[in-house]
Amino acid sequence: MSESLLLGVDLGGTKIEAVVVRVTNDNDFTVIARERTDTRANEGYEAVLDSAASIITRVERSANVGDLAVGVGMPGGVRRSDGAVKNSNATCLNGRPFRAELQARLSRKIAFDNDANCFALAEATLGAARAYRDGVVFGVIVGTGVGGGVVFNGRLWPGLHGIAGEWGHHPVRFGDDAAPCYCGQRGCLERYASGPALEAHYASLSGERRSASEIAARRDSDPAARAALSTLCDAFGRGLATLIDVLDPSCVVLGGGLSNIDLLYTDGVAAARAQVFNDELLTPVLKNALGDSAGVLGAAMLAKPA
Repeated sequence: MSESLLLGVDLGGTKIEAVVVRVTNDNDFTVIARERTDTRANEGYEAVLDSAASIITRVERSANVGDLAVGVGMPGGVRRSDGAVKNSNATCLNGRPFRAELQARLSRKIAFDNDANCFALAEATLGAARAYRDGVVFGVIVGTGVGGGVVFNGRLWPGLHGIAGEWGHHPVRFGDDAAPCYCGQRGCLERYASGPALEAHYASLSGERRSASEIAARRDSDPAARAALSTLCDAFGRGLATLIDVLDPSCVVLGGGLSNIDLLYTDGVAAARAQVFNDELLTPVLKNALGDSAGVLGAAMLAKPA
């Protein structure tokens, strides 16, 4: 059985993680080496570039291998016109040619994509959705924000503008009372189905600040928690129904902090069933299998030869 040695990098706003992973043609995998470091975004663009280049060199040295195929996952995207980074939470990268300059620094080609796409690719090929990888897998991030990625026949589908899977910015509420979103629209799913949205809604009802996990644990004893979670599940269901109406994926797999809230798989799916344009809802909605490793493993899979 043939296998590939791949290097994945998960570049976040505060931390960078890199792994060397051995992947077989059947997509069984073994992590050979792992490194973590600070992104150093507070020190500016050059510091992030240095951190990314050095961790790649170190993890290869740790794995005792030469130059490997590299994939990098990072927040945000890239402008089609000039290759500059956009919408990154490591804001010093925005407007800069980070992708081209990291490749030049390491003198090799690197595959790049955003972190939500890397999550989707990892779960579709190595994780919870691998049984559906020959179909269409929609990987969902529900956490600090709401995002996603589309994997078709084992390969990412980025879309013409590189925004395929950005389901967090379509409206699930309308009218003057629809919450404004930072994207400039109103009523976006992210304003109702993200961790900050859940916590803010609970605080508005109870006068107390609690984490999303605490709110979920208080559902049976706290009316404010129950109401906030009901709003979350309704919005999630509306968004999921629209997604299924448009894409009709083979399965949906959830990641991010809110994916640990069991109600999304029961009440949230029930809300989708009530809204979907069909008389039944057969789409499996799965919890992720790879946890926090999905991003870096998905980045490695970007580099796997076709």
